[in-house]
Amino acid sequence: MSTEWNSLSLDSLGVLRARGADVVSFLQGQLSNDVALLGPERSLLAGYHNPQGRVIALLRLVQLAPDDLLAILPRELIAVVVQRLGKSVLRAKVKLADDSAAWTVTGLMRCAPPAGAAAAALPATVNGVTRIDASLALRVAEEPGRWLLVSPLAQPPPVSGCSPVGAEVWQRLAIAAGEPQVYAATSEAFVAQMLNLDALGAIAFDKGCYTGQEIIARAHYRGKVKRRLQRFRARVPAQLNPGDDGELGDGRSFKVVDAAQRTDGLCEFLAVTTLGHVDAEPAGGQAPAEGAPLSAERLALPYVLPD
Repeated sequence: MSTEWNSLSLDSLGVLRARGADVVSFLQGQLSNDVALLGPERSLLAGYHNPQGRVIALLRLVQLAPDDLLAILPRELIAVVVQRLGKSVLRAKVKLADDSAAWTVTGLMRCAPPAGAAAAALPATVNGVTRIDASLALRVAEEPGRWLLVSPLAQPPPVSGCSPVGAEVWQRLAIAAGEPQVYAATSEAFVAQMLNLDALGAIAFDKGCYTGQEIIARAHYRGKVKRRLQRFRARVPAQLNPGDDGELGDGRSFKVVDAAQRTDGLCEFLAVTTLGHVDAEPAGGQAPAEGAPLSAERLALPYVLPD
């Protein structure tokens, strides 16, 4: 790699390992995406839901072997997900474990056209996967390009020569891309479509049953989802965190999915709220008093929401 690339260690992400002869069929009955589509060159984003269709965690799946899968998700949720999935294993030949101690997860960002052999080996399409030495590289965003490198702890990721950046840079880009994340503070707070999982290809509506499927399918086939993840920029200084509740200037309530501070002191955030237009509001001003409406501008998402 060259200094045209930025990298950072994503220590907040961990690795859940699922392996065994029945691992695909087992996860097929638990997750919202079609796990059978997973392959050596294809990763998947999938939701793990409770029976009410609310998202317990978002998992980014990658295949080590046909019967050996890794799921990347926030470390703080892995123990909960392993425990809850474990209750459904029964007689299935599946072993679930928090394998975070054996892996490192690195973020890679392109800030200029790619160069070098290692860069050329990176997957060109979103959800594509390639192997670079001992690392698995999976693309998570189009432009600007972002990749996850999942590497065995004993074999560092191939990022020599990359310029290191802080985690806030990755977070700001994820928010600009409209990428939801689920943390302990928001686990089971949102139905799948509220996080735009249908727009992001994380739900397979033509697969068999899975936990929460009935609620998710009903929302898809019987009516328009009224509350969805949207992207905002606060017009005044504000400190927002996942799970925070608030009110916009036009009276709509919102719940924060993710937030990132900008270098100018303002905040960009993803929040679930009723679809609609934010009324025109004056820019500037002071930070809102506790409980007061938040002056915010709605920003475009880089993808189209289903009708």
